[in-house]
Parts: sequence; C-alpha cells; structure tokens
Amino acid sequence: MREEEKMEKETVINWFQQLQDNICAALEDADGKAKFQEDNWEREGGGGGRSRVIEGGNVIEKGGVNFSAVYGKTPEKISKKLNVPEGNFLATGVSIVLHPENPLVPIIHMNVRYFEMEGNNGEKTNWFGGGIDLTPHYVVDEDAKYFHAQLKNACDKHDAEYYPKFKHWADEYFYIKHRKETRGIGGIFFDRLTADEKHSIEDRFAFVQDVGNAFAPIYTYFMNKNKSLPYTDQHKSWQMLRRGRYVEFNLVWDKGTKFGLDTDGRTESILMSLPPVANWKYNHQPETGSEERATLNKLKKGVDWLSV
Repeated sequence: MREEEKMEKETVINWFQQLQDNICAALEDADGKAKFQEDNWEREGGGGGRSRVIEGGNVIEKGGVNFSAVYGKTPEKISKKLNVPEGNFLATGVSIVLHPENPLVPIIHMNVRYFEMEGNNGEKTNWFGGGIDLTPHYVVDEDAKYFHAQLKNACDKHDAEYYPKFKHWADEYFYIKHRKETRGIGGIFFDRLTADEKHSIEDRFAFVQDVGNAFAPIYTYFMNKNKSLPYTDQHKSWQMLRRGRYVEFNLVWDKGTKFGLDTDGRTESILMSLPPVANWKYNHQPETGSEERATLNKLKKGVDWLSV
C-alpha cells in the first residue's frame, strides 16, 4: 500500500460513530415524539456495533440507524466474491432505513462504509462505499428534483463526474429485476472507491463525509414538508404494497444484506431495514389515470430528475 493510500481506521470508526449520534439527534428532534432505543452487540469473530431503532413516532413508524465495526478472518465466500486474497478484514460504517407513518412521506435509505483487508500474502487493500436513495410511495416531481439536487451538490464539491456516474450506478443497483421497476427515484451509489491517480484515500473519505452529513438535512426537510398532508385508506393500501416491493429488493437483490449475513453479522441489525407491516396483492394493477399508476409509470431507469 502506498503511503498516500493509508487510512487511520480509528479516525474513520470514530467519525461513523459521531455520524450516527448526529443523525439520531436530528431525527428525534424532527419527529417530536419517539426516541431511539440502543442495542449494543458484539460479533463472535471480532468487533460489534450499536443498533438504534425508533418506532411509533409522530412521523417515523419504524426505522433504524446502525453503526458497526466488525473485523477478523475474512470468510472464504467474501474473499471469493470480492476477488481478494484470504486474510483479515475490517468493515465499518453506518446504515439507515426509515419507514414513515404517512404514505406521503418517502422511505429513505443510506449506507456509508469503509472496508480494509490485509491478505495472508501481505497484500493490502482498502476502499469506501455507500449510497443514498429515496423511495416515495407517491412520486412528486418537485421532491424528486430537490433530492437529486442535494446529492449533486454533495458530489460536485469533490468531482464533477461523481453525480452522473453514481446516479447511473444507483439506477442500475436499486432495480427490482423481477418486477422491471426501480425501487424508487434512485439517488447515488458507489463502491470500492480507493486511491487512484486523481483521488487520494483521504479525498474519498471527505466525499463520504459530505454524503453522510447530507442525510439529516435532506430527510428532515421531507419530514417537515409532508408529515401533515392528509391521506386516505387508498393511500395507506398503496403504501403497504410499495413496502412489499421494498422487502423484495432487500431480501433478493441487496448486496449489503447478503454481505452482513455472509460475515455472520447480527441478524436483527441486518434485517432492521424491513418495514413493520407490508402487503402483497395478487396481480395488482393500479387504475389508469390514478395517482398510483402515475407513480408506477415513473419508476424507470435513467430519469433526469433534475430536469423534471
């Protein structure tokens, strides 16, 4: 590993812990009722984390803001999947999913993470990854434009190529292949960002910090803007169906879920992303001209949300 590629893992771990604290405080303040319950846990193979769950709030029906830092011998299946030699690893980060009570408030997800490994052959590698995406039950163009504008601002501070590249990556990643629809309106997704000729590992970390720090202002904006909007039983019924799609993606396609289970992570923390209640209706087809049909028609790859 070249000198400029080194990353002080304690610095990264401490920052992720502080990010968890900051986001939880901001969400509690915006919700005005519910408080996070903390569950500290240890991983048998090394490391542990702080799982924080919030339930029954004024705005948030169920959500989690989890921090973890796990380490030890790299599981064989992970070495093969990542195409890295067997050895020891460290994986740390913050993962968030929030499911609101009001169907006019969107679901949101964010994950920011750091991974490093030293192989038995002495070879070292490290990188950052993450992403943030929004899943409205009902797509509102104005909200979609706001969301993507905030992400573009965070990206453009570091590299003008980040937003279009990572936006496309999110469109491809947050796609429910068996439904042929996107999970929501996308966002940004990035992985294995290591040092290169253009960016140091510190540059990558600074970018991840700006993404992480953007989360609370973005979501509390949507909480405050939409929490008091009136909704009907039809809206709630559609919310349950969209939550069902969310479950399908997380259990079938999400790499983070698979990584956590493959590394013997804590099951309760990994599956905190699932909603408290969801529904599936056989061959449900929204009516032509309905709000639900309009949303379904927008769940496509490649939408330029900044220009809607």
